[in-house]
Amino acid sequence: MAELILIVDDEPVQRRLLEATIQKFGYRTMTADGGTSAIEALTGKHASRITAIVLDVMMPDMDGIEVLEAMRKKGLKQPVIVQTAKGGVETAVNAMRAGAVDFVMKPAAPERLKVSLKNALKLDALKGEIKRINRASTGKLTFKEIISASPNMERVKKIASKAAESNIPVLIEGESGVGKEMIARAIQGMSDRASKSFVTVNCGALPENLAESILFGHEKGAFTGATDKHLGKFQEADGGTLFLDEVGELPLELQVKLLRAIQEGEVDPVGASKPVKVNFRLISATNRNLIDEVNEGNFREDLYYRLSVLPLMVPPLRDRREDIPELVRHFAARIGAEEGRNISGVDQGTMEMLCAFDWPGNIRQLENAVFRAVVLSESDELGMEEFPQITSSGNAGSSHEGNTGKLASPAPAASSVIPEVPLTGPEPGFLNLFDKEGNVISLAEAESEVIRFAVDHYDGQLSRVSRKLGIGRSTLYRKLREYGLETAGEGEDA
Repeated sequence: MAELILIVDDEPVQRRLLEATIQKFGYRTMTADGGTSAIEALTGKHASRITAIVLDVMMPDMDGIEVLEAMRKKGLKQPVIVQTAKGGVETAVNAMRAGAVDFVMKPAAPERLKVSLKNALKLDALKGEIKRINRASTGKLTFKEIISASPNMERVKKIASKAAESNIPVLIEGESGVGKEMIARAIQGMSDRASKSFVTVNCGALPENLAESILFGHEKGAFTGATDKHLGKFQEADGGTLFLDEVGELPLELQVKLLRAIQEGEVDPVGASKPVKVNFRLISATNRNLIDEVNEGNFREDLYYRLSVLPLMVPPLRDRREDIPELVRHFAARIGAEEGRNISGVDQGTMEMLCAFDWPGNIRQLENAVFRAVVLSESDELGMEEFPQITSSGNAGSSHEGNTGKLASPAPAASSVIPEVPLTGPEPGFLNLFDKEGNVISLAEAESEVIRFAVDHYDGQLSRVSRKLGIGRSTLYRKLREYGLETAGEGEDA
């Protein structure tokens, strides 16, 4: 979905001209006939979707300078481009001092206005990224800094902001790359522990022989090589927040100790003679279906209910396509600044293509795609040629941006939602139920064929295969071995 530009002008003819011009640039428009109605729009139900403002200075009810001052008082941060036919340089200077990012003289030349809008949006995106990075590094990230325009994501943020008001354990579920850690940091940033430590543990990356020591700590001499006392992650998080990422990867023996730490508020360091009291806020995250893991015996049921007092499901990017334009704009601005490239934006056709793509790797995949595009770009505007992994697949192919995605028509309407298009291969839904002799195949043979087809269809992404088939990953691994299909899953997503 293209950026929404608010046009504020008391002259109807000028509003219509600006609206037509700005729409030709590929943006959506919204109009206000004066300063008062502009403030109403900026505080109304569509306020969060307005990304920039073109503001006339000379208006009867409330002039442009007064609008800028009112915006500053209300904390409204959208970039403003003022336009004026009178007053010249002095008026423009006053507007810039009041917070405008640029000015144009009426009647504004289309190319001048286009460049001004691109620069304003780029500057706004870069400021937003810097603010998010600073807040994340100081533990003060809030949900206002998390980019979202979709109702699905707004619901998640609303529930998570409620969770931040207490110490309730939160389990954040969702596919890899959807931003689970960002949600966890925002919960911390809006809680009374905002100024305290935020300690992250990737449970899937813990070395098996050192996992207990890393989590719970050890005393000097507790084992060979323990030359000094070591505080575990729980003690590091004392007074703050402990974020257990991919908690479903924890081995069963550590799950018992984790349960005790949650229940009793204390940990047993390796080699210690007595437990140590700890005060921490626990937030967990997983890309697995923990209920399946419980049913398979891979995860303790009592621990599951301790962790998921408040479960949060973060939707994949394909279910919140409204977020894609804003994410692309922010990534392009930030990465362009980091790489010393003057990237002003993305052309309309390319943005529509990006909005139509499924992004199985979610926000992480999108960010990597934009990073590559910025590096490849030979102009200040990103086009389709900068996204070869997507465009090379044609109208119904796959992308190998670390995962496989589906692409429909490369240039539909920006706000349309494109249905999934199957990958090439066997006709979807077709299963031959007879063997060569004309006899009905066994259930095992049918199951084997379905699993083989699913693994091929999802390009070996076993997490996705297990989710779509409705079985746990351990069950899927067992059936792959049972049917001799292990090599089919070698493309497992990271």
